[in-house]
Formats: sequence, structure tokens, C-alpha cells
Amino acid sequence: MFDGLKDKLSGFRKDVEENADVEEDERQEEPAEEDDSAGAESPAAESDDDQPAASDAGAVEADAPRDAADESGDSDDDNEPSTFQRAKAFATGRIIIEEEDLEQPLWDLEMALLESDVEMSVAERILDTVREKMLGESRKQVETTGELVESALHDALLDVIAVGQFDFEERIAEADKPVTIVFTGVNGVGKTTSIAKLSEWLADRGYSSVMANGDTYRAGANEQIQEHADRLDRELISHDQGGDPAAVIYDGVEYAAANDVDVVLGDTAGRLHTSDDLMAQLEKIDRVVEPDMTLFVDEAVAGQDAVNRAKEFNDAAEIDGAVLTKADADSSGGAAISVAYVTGKPILFLGTGQGYDDLTLFDPEELVESLLGKE
Repeated sequence: MFDGLKDKLSGFRKDVEENADVEEDERQEEPAEEDDSAGAESPAAESDDDQPAASDAGAVEADAPRDAADESGDSDDDNEPSTFQRAKAFATGRIIIEEEDLEQPLWDLEMALLESDVEMSVAERILDTVREKMLGESRKQVETTGELVESALHDALLDVIAVGQFDFEERIAEADKPVTIVFTGVNGVGKTTSIAKLSEWLADRGYSSVMANGDTYRAGANEQIQEHADRLDRELISHDQGGDPAAVIYDGVEYAAANDVDVVLGDTAGRLHTSDDLMAQLEKIDRVVEPDMTLFVDEAVAGQDAVNRAKEFNDAAEIDGAVLTKADADSSGGAAISVAYVTGKPILFLGTGQGYDDLTLFDPEELVESLLGKE
């Protein structure tokens, strides 16, 4: 999963390591060269009227490099590490990461992220965080530049992926019953299958559920969700085709309350985010049913399209989280990286196969470690 992005992140790490090693080899000569220059110039700077004795001249020459280095080291306003800082770092077995070490690798990383369908603002946030955490940082020889890069990437990725994250199961456990969850998204992304999978996920944890088919426009919608309900031995609430979606889900809530069912899982029509009428219907469901959670469903392989749609649906009826289907088939990872940061709402589940058990609770830390090759 997300193998393409893993390779690109690994490439960034190698690029920074190579650049830092090459640049450091070149910089190691700088303190000695400037010392010679400072020592050669110090006699010329002396006044003709006040020439030091011959015995003092050597002391002046010896002290001049130290004075020049001290003055350079005292320049706190300069963003670049000074010659004195670099010399001190080298003498104590440390290496300082400079802008020139990162310039080309960061550019390559930006292109890699955009090619992986990571949204532009998300890519910029990742780059800024990496730059802030690495620029001017020093490392001991017992550490590797790669470890420093890995740490910066870990923090930068987690910063955008973990936005808004909450404990889904804890929220179900603590909420008044029945808990109503409405699923939204465009046609064909796997909403109905995700409802069936979540019903099974809940059952595995001791929660009962009822399905409510608010997809009253599409021919065959009742038959599709009824098949899932029959296979899982779940109750399905449905109306005739063309009925009011809000009324169907409301009836599902009434049924759950009367029969001590823990969770209502409400399906909706596969709405195109460009359809004003369908989006208005979604807003009506939100008003009438007042769901405890609204989950946006889309395919991980949709990449940038999924990110754009998530923003549109969040604007129409504020979502609480996202489910990304076909995550096992996605090599780019752009949607998984971007959706939470763009909407401010977390990814909660990943669909990773065709079976009812193929629904994985999303763990940002686990994903980041996977992207950095720590599986």
C-alpha cells in the first residue's frame, strides 16, 4: 500500500544524505583557509606609527584568526551557520545541515509529493516542516544524516495526517444510543459496501446495528443493500424508490430506539458534488436526522479528486471523518496524506479488500511508520 510514495520518501532521504556528505567534505577546509587569510592581513592593518616589537608580531598574528573567528561566531542575525560554528561542529564531531544541503532534495520531494496526488497546500506544509526541523540542525557522528531526515519526515507527515484524529470506538461507546451515522460520497465509491463492513466491525466489538437505505433515487439500490443485510443477518429499513431519504433514515432511528439497537447506519444517494439539488437533499438529512456522525466515503485511488470532493461535501453538510476505500490498490497515497489536512476532519477507516472484514481502523502513526519503511 502506497509503495510509490514510500519509494519517493526514501529517495529524499538518500539525496539529503549524499548532499550533506559532499557539502561537508568541502566545508571542512574553510576554517583553515580563512585562518591563513586573517593571519596574512593582520600586519598590514597595523599603524606605521605604532609597529609592535618583533617579539610581539607573532602573538598578533596568532591571535588574529581567533578574533576573526569569534566575531564570525557572534553573528546571531545570520541564518547560515558561521565559519566558527562549522569549525566548532567539526571539531566536536558534529555536522550542521545547511540550506544548500536541502535545496535540491526539497525541490525533488515537492515534485514527488505532487506526482503522488498530494494536495498543493499539504505538500507545502510538509516541506516547510521538514525545512524548519532540519535547517541549521547539527548531529553527532553517532547519528546518521538519514536518521535526522527520517525524524523530520516523521513529524512533518504526522502533522498533516493526524489532523482532527479521535478514537472512533470510544465515541461509539460513550454516545447515547442509538448512534446515527450517515454515509455520503459520489456514485460507485463503495458507500454501501463500507456500511456493511462497518456493521460487521461493530458486531465484532459487541454493538448491534440496523441499516437504513436513504439512496431512494437509484434503481436497484434497495436490492443491493438488502443483499448485504441478508448476508450479515441485519435489519434493513427502506422505502419505495423515489421516497424521502431523510424520512427513511429517521425511521431507522425510530426502529433502533424501539428495539435497543446501538447504531443506525444510513446510506445516501451517490451524489455528484456539482449537483445542487442532491447536495440540498444531503443538507435536509442533516437537519432532520441530526446524525451523530457523517462519514465521507471515497476511493483512495481517486487521489486529488477525492480531496476536492471531500472539501465540497464538508461544505454542504459538515463531515466528521472519512473512509477511504481501495486503499490496498493505491500506490500514490495522495488522498490519505491530504484529506484530513484539507478538511480538518480525520480519516477513520481504510477499506483494504472485498471481504466484510477488510475494514481497518486508521492509525496515523502506523501509516507514517509504513511510509518511512518501518513496517
